Amino acid sequence: MKNTHQGMLVAFVVLFVANALWAEDAAMFRSDAAHSGIYSGAGVPKFSGIKWKFQTRGKVVSSPAVVDGTLYIGSGDHYLYALAVDSGALKWKFKTQSKVTSSPAVAGGMVYIGSYDGNFYAVDAATGQQKWVFKTEGERRFAGKHLHGVEPSGEIMPDPFDSYLSSPTVWNGSVYFGSGDGNVYALDAASGQLRWKFHTGDVVHSSPAVANGTVFIGSWDTYLYALDASTGKQKWRFKTGEDHEFNNQVGVQASPVVADGTVYFGCRDSNFYAVDEKTGRQKWSFPNKGSWVVGSAVVNDGKVYFATSDSGLFHALDAKTGAPIFALNFSKWPMFSSPALAGNIIYIGSNRGTLTAIDVRAQKVAWEYVTDASKQNAPEFTDANGAPNYNNAYGDAFYDEMVIGVNKMLTVGAVLSSPIVVGDVVYFGSADGNVYALR
Repeated sequence: MKNTHQGMLVAFVVLFVANALWAEDAAMFRSDAAHSGIYSGAGVPKFSGIKWKFQTRGKVVSSPAVVDGTLYIGSGDHYLYALAVDSGALKWKFKTQSKVTSSPAVAGGMVYIGSYDGNFYAVDAATGQQKWVFKTEGERRFAGKHLHGVEPSGEIMPDPFDSYLSSPTVWNGSVYFGSGDGNVYALDAASGQLRWKFHTGDVVHSSPAVANGTVFIGSWDTYLYALDASTGKQKWRFKTGEDHEFNNQVGVQASPVVADGTVYFGCRDSNFYAVDEKTGRQKWSFPNKGSWVVGSAVVNDGKVYFATSDSGLFHALDAKTGAPIFALNFSKWPMFSSPALAGNIIYIGSNRGTLTAIDVRAQKVAWEYVTDASKQNAPEFTDANGAPNYNNAYGDAFYDEMVIGVNKMLTVGAVLSSPIVVGDVVYFGSADGNVYALR
């Protein structure tokens, strides 16, 4: 009888510890359906070293999800990976027919992911076996004439800064995502059957946030949409700015976050917006002086935090008014990565090939991790002031040269992936092909 009680006690302790660990899981992009970007783990207030790193064969733009001791992440090598969170060991990998730059969502024993092959997949979380596949009307990047002012001016050009595919959100038995075909989709999470689709005017690579029965998602047609999660019927849409000359300052590439009755999102029109969750009316906007906002935001303790692209700024604003509280300057290195908050530390990636931990109470950098690729290649593309040296990457103002330049800048191990925090470890991917676990 004594042994039986001891066995029950051991089992209870093991179950309690496992549940405590799994309670910190990050099952989808930006932590949860509302895209809070807030994690309950202790995080890494003081950096001690690399726990592990795993090398894929392509750029890792996807952001990780962690559930039940397994990390899931996509890569430019066409694969979805499942790795052991404690060691980084490969559990399985699932092959799609093109790059995987969306971030996975995990629910009900399945992993959901989109690929540039135009398919949306559901994969068994334990084995990596395909459960079902849904074919969209085809992926594409945002495109426009005279894009960013490069030549030839009459040519329609895909945007090389359209870095991400829409990442799925699972809520109430449905999985939601956007597509380059201009649609927002809602599928039955178990079967993959179409529940509804909503057509916008252009590419949808923003990732949907779901709150209070409403799906919030942006489109490159300049609108942020609020859709009924059950029917797909439009509740409202919010208009952002236009750019008919260079198609540069236009489109909602970022993903929204919903907090305290407000939807917060950045835009390529160089503004950051706060709109009413129920009506879509603007509460305030914050101008970024020509700089895009590609990443999502974090809202906590009456403050909203986000980063910019060309100006390389990390902003903290009053969440109710949009009044600036503080800003940190990162030498004009763009940040496409979205911030993750654990405790009083925000973690964010930079196109300079760094993962930076910011103490938001002290309003300063706590520590910074520099990827190997950044150590090796960043000096070539950095000027004397520490800013990006685009002259060494880009040729003349021709579209082909712009594409080459974008890829050269990624060789610094750019961190476009958004970090997540599980327990006392930070996980993220890099354009150097690695998935990193830092502690």
